[in-house]
Amino acid sequence: MNRYFIIVFLIIIFFYSCEQNYYPKPRGFFRIDLPEKQYILFDSVQYPYSFFMPAYALAKPHIVNHDEPYWIDLHFLPFDATLHISYKKVNQNLDVYLEDAHTFVNKHIPKANAINEKVYINEAAHVYGLVYDIEGSEAASPLQFYLTDSTSHFLRGAFYFNFTPNNDSLLPVINYVKEDVTYLIETFKWK
Repeated sequence: MNRYFIIVFLIIIFFYSCEQNYYPKPRGFFRIDLPEKQYILFDSVQYPYSFFMPAYALAKPHIVNHDEPYWIDLHFLPFDATLHISYKKVNQNLDVYLEDAHTFVNKHIPKANAINEKVYINEAAHVYGLVYDIEGSEAASPLQFYLTDSTSHFLRGAFYFNFTPNNDSLLPVINYVKEDVTYLIETFKWK
């Protein structure tokens, strides 16, 4: 009996004497799987414009303002984000719409580290615009733009996440979406 007691005692000591060093895991974020790049044509008869949008996005009419029939929201479902697209008919008031677009972007100045502007010109399609790349971990919208033909049409886009973003950790998603929005702008046409 003493012999079994000693063997059991030694086995218990053996298992409890194995010391493991504990190392805390570094803080990390969830891995974000980016969808494959595919595009579909948004060309509805009722809208005065068309463009190619990401296949993973869902286009829905903007239901908040019923007075604006050509406003749409592109829902980027995998990222819980939305590109709000508003449209206005120009009637010798383009300067008012341009000023509004600048005002909306300038509201991000307190939270932004930088606001980079990129001019867009497509003479063949009569599409002219400005893309605002808003940098900063606390900026609500990392990307905004407007497009116009300077005589009849004005379109403004603003990209927002549907939650309080941490743009530092979302940088791969933001860069991915910027490529898709750039393609949208490059394929944009007025009707």
